[in-house]
Amino acid sequence: MTTETSGGSSTQLPGLLLVQELTAIINRFRVHELGPDQSPGALLAYGEQKPLKLREEVTFFANDAKTQPLFAMRSREIVDLHATTAVVDAAGASLGSFRKDARRSLTNSTYYLQTPDGQTATGRERNAKVAAIRRFGFLLPGALGDAMDLLPWQFHFDFRDDHGQVVLACERRRAFSDQYLVTLPPRADGPPIDWRLAAAVGVALDVFQGR
Repeated sequence: MTTETSGGSSTQLPGLLLVQELTAIINRFRVHELGPDQSPGALLAYGEQKPLKLREEVTFFANDAKTQPLFAMRSREIVDLHATTAVVDAAGASLGSFRKDARRSLTNSTYYLQTPDGQTATGRERNAKVAAIRRFGFLLPGALGDAMDLLPWQFHFDFRDDHGQVVLACERRRAFSDQYLVTLPPRADGPPIDWRLAAAVGVALDVFQGR
């Protein structure tokens, strides 16, 4: 059965578009419904991320007036390479969690996702070769190595369940601001992942991959 958030939108959507507005002090994220031509649709949520916090914490509101909280993501420990991030709704109920695998991420960024009903998925960068070049390109000699470090790398993630089915995909798009196309295919054994959990994962990928 399809449920609704406190803001009135369905928790089940086929896709989202995340738009980041980067400033010197704060990162702003707008979560939009995905339009039929993959353009930004209606605004679903607005969140702000403050760099250099000991614990990663972002509250998402219905809009930039920030008067109606919808959901939040919070790291359970002081940020480290193994920290688990919980996602909760406005009442504090769990929407799921995710964490980064630091060891596997040395060669290909790897994340583990869990939903409230116990379903799990593993997310990895789609193109392992690009992942390797992005990490080690700076070792190339001279100007080539310097250029590798400055390129606006595109990274795409696929989260697959235990059956190998993609249940969440996040693709970075080329634009003047960072944009992420998030798709949520139907699960074979249940409804699509809650868009609020997917939005939190998308924001985390932007924040964590930038570190």
